[in-house]
Amino acid sequence: MDFPHVSGSLGIVHPLCIERGRNAEVWDEQGRHYIDFIGGIGVLNLGHGHPAVVEAVKAQVETLMHSAFNALPHRGYLEVAEALDRFVPVDYPLSCMLTNSGAEATENALKIARGATGRQAVIAFDDGFHGRTLAALNLNGKVKPYKHRLGALPGPVFHLPFPSRDSSVSADEAMAALTRLFEVEVPSDEVAAIIVEPVQGEGGFRLLDAGFAARLRSLCDEHGIVLILDEIQSGFGRTGERFAFSHLGIEPDLLLMGKSMAAGLPLAAVAGRASLMDGLPRGGLGGTYSGNAVACAAARTVMDLMDEARLRQWGEAFEAAIVTAHGDWRERFPMVGAMTGIGAMRGIVFEDTEHATGAEHLAALLTAAREAGVLLMPSGRQRNVLRLLAPLTIESEAMDEGLLRITRALETLAP
Repeated sequence: MDFPHVSGSLGIVHPLCIERGRNAEVWDEQGRHYIDFIGGIGVLNLGHGHPAVVEAVKAQVETLMHSAFNALPHRGYLEVAEALDRFVPVDYPLSCMLTNSGAEATENALKIARGATGRQAVIAFDDGFHGRTLAALNLNGKVKPYKHRLGALPGPVFHLPFPSRDSSVSADEAMAALTRLFEVEVPSDEVAAIIVEPVQGEGGFRLLDAGFAARLRSLCDEHGIVLILDEIQSGFGRTGERFAFSHLGIEPDLLLMGKSMAAGLPLAAVAGRASLMDGLPRGGLGGTYSGNAVACAAARTVMDLMDEARLRQWGEAFEAAIVTAHGDWRERFPMVGAMTGIGAMRGIVFEDTEHATGAEHLAALLTAAREAGVLLMPSGRQRNVLRLLAPLTIESEAMDEGLLRITRALETLAP
């Protein structure tokens, strides 16, 4: 399918155009049915068109569609800020700014950290992904396609290896790299912030080492560095907890949120300690569409629906189904490697064989699976990690059918 009036610089994974969706199922313009394991790349944790969200949005549209909060505040923005203070599991009162996208939240977090510390340098991690805007780009731990041919980017930014049970990097190795960084590249008193994903998204669904996370938290406290946790993809229930940092036993100074925050409407946020959030001059934060009233209505409903019992139930069911299927695939198909991630945020590594690279195997699977009626998405530096992002609300029948279709697609690839 061609898209003649759309920039060719957009990367299109699947050459089709969907027309409607219901929970974990979508139909294209030709009426063909698919089970959606992409979920808007992590946006649809509650599925396509959750009835409670739809009703909240309809009611809001009839009352107030938009007001630019900086000029004329509206109750929806205030209610989301209050709900976030209850929803985000930190021990301090939360202050927030709503944005349109995760990248915008990242950009504003950098402004907040600079303003609070008077420093400029930022430390990020290999294979991390924080957005496609200019400053966010330099945080990304991967050149192609995001930073290729763009020249110098806003900085200074320094990268560290990402320690995880899902990678070959240990906590000690990452700490040694950080020590070297402070000794050779940039002194600690010039670092404004360290930004890290508790579970990498684009990087292949890798969980940050909990021991390293604790040491990183202590180091930031010692040196006055702002710790920014990017939960744009891992937040709002994807890992079975409200936020993935709960698995690590630490709290952020600033938290980035987005994607599933408003169940498909454009809304994100940067939130954290008031001492940081209040540090810029009045007017230093804001945006015309940030905190749109309709998106706020959706977000309030999302947080109402995501109580801990539901998240636990959804996460455990999702995880059990994926773990069982992965065990079968790994026994039967030589290209299927380890499983990464945690809870309902799972990736599956595709390995090189004598016939093809892992990336080639996964690319072939994406096509075969689409033909079988299930939509999948790659990740990882080499694009050899299958990321599974079906809605948390997926019906068991749809989950079973989707996994069966993936199995059938894998069977067509087996030598």
